[in-house]
Amino acid sequence: MSKALRLSEKWFRRGLWLVAAVFASFLIGLGGTIVEKLPQVEQRYSLDDFIDKPAAAEARAAVQTARKAQEDAGQALEQAELKLRVATADVAAARETFNHWIATRRATERAEQDPELIARTRALDELRTRERRAQGVVEAQQQTQLNARQAEARAQQRLQTLEQAAEEQLQAQWRRQELRVFGYRLALTLPLLGVAGWLFARKRGSLYWPFVWGFIFFALFAFFVELVPYLPSYGGFVRYAVGIVVTVLVGRKAILGLQRYLERQKAAEQLPDTRRRAELGYDVALARLAKGVCPGCERPVDLKDPANDYCPHCGIGLHDHCGRCDARKSAFSKFCHACGAPAGTPAGPSEAAPAGLPAAP
Repeated sequence: MSKALRLSEKWFRRGLWLVAAVFASFLIGLGGTIVEKLPQVEQRYSLDDFIDKPAAAEARAAVQTARKAQEDAGQALEQAELKLRVATADVAAARETFNHWIATRRATERAEQDPELIARTRALDELRTRERRAQGVVEAQQQTQLNARQAEARAQQRLQTLEQAAEEQLQAQWRRQELRVFGYRLALTLPLLGVAGWLFARKRGSLYWPFVWGFIFFALFAFFVELVPYLPSYGGFVRYAVGIVVTVLVGRKAILGLQRYLERQKAAEQLPDTRRRAELGYDVALARLAKGVCPGCERPVDLKDPANDYCPHCGIGLHDHCGRCDARKSAFSKFCHACGAPAGTPAGPSEAAPAGLPAAP
């Protein structure tokens, strides 16, 4: 159709398509923002909304208490281990001194040293007793730490059980919320798609067609691009099912549209030639002729063949002769390309030549 347009009209049309694209981009930006903000209409749920709060609070308190007991036991254990190391070192030093003294005692075999032997033995026993007490304190703190660790593990297990049950409820609630939000998005985009379909069918050739096409682009983008990422998955079943439904609906619409088009074409081919050319419209006819097809039935036809004055498929007139100069011209042209006479000029004697030119003989 571009070949039938004036040069300025081509540029105007390109500018209007740019207007349509800019208009669609702003609508897409607004629609994307609305679609993104739609989840905010729903309440945001967390794990605490579904967990048994008293039991969870008790379990968390038990965990904190057990951890505090572990920290206290750990600090006390460090002190007890330090005392044990000191006591062990004292016993080792005393034993070494005692062994040296015993060796000397055996060498001298002096009887007056027996009381000192008894005293040294008692002192070594006291150190060993003190070491054993320190070892007992260490073992007690280790037991306390172990008890606290086991108590924490039990409390964590109770808390984990409560959180797992709450997590299942939370996931179920999120799935329901996701479906509701998807329903909101679908309720927003489906009417847009319906309006776009109506505009395409009724208004795409109107005076304000750039805004019509801009809205159509926006509706298509909102439905097929903005909506798809939020389509619930469920293992892919929903996506495939929606794809099948959309394909069937679009295919059915296309099939019915093709049948209606063929019926209209058959009905149009039964009309008189002059009426068919009048109903086609000048721009439509030129656009089809530029594509090398018949304006009436849109089947291929060799327009360069000088013998093809009528379409061999539907019989519509393709070429006729000028009533003034008898030149062969397109039957859809408004003026003769050879002499400029309006189409439909009746045959008759030649008109006077323009000023400055000799009259025709």
